[in-house]
Amino acid sequence: MILDSGAVYLLAYTLTDMKTPSRSKPTAASSDHLLLRGSLITLRRRCGKPSCRCARGRPHCSPALSFSTKGKTSILTLTTDLLPEVRAARQRFRLQQQGLERQAKAGLRQLARRLQQARPAARRSAP
Repeated sequence: MILDSGAVYLLAYTLTDMKTPSRSKPTAASSDHLLLRGSLITLRRRCGKPSCRCARGRPHCSPALSFSTKGKTSILTLTTDLLPEVRAARQRFRLQQQGLERQAKAGLRQLARRLQQARPAARRSAP
């Protein structure tokens, strides 16, 4: 079964919106700490109305956030006024992730040093 891009969009839109409890905009206090993983994409689709401009040329475009959870890709359509907030939240996520990577690398170096220091002492004490 082959679906056209409009049908795929409607399917993704319906599935993701059913999971969203409400469409209310996050408050300013909560959006400062918002972290988002995913990619900003542009959804392009045709609405199906024969008299619409999308039937003759350019499809309708909407910004969206694409992300995967447990191997399943989901899409949340966004309004243009939310784009700066979503971009900032994605940037905060990347910075947090980079910080965790640095901490993990430092932890591995520290563990390797401890193991290296413990090995010569164990060899000297063996008969």
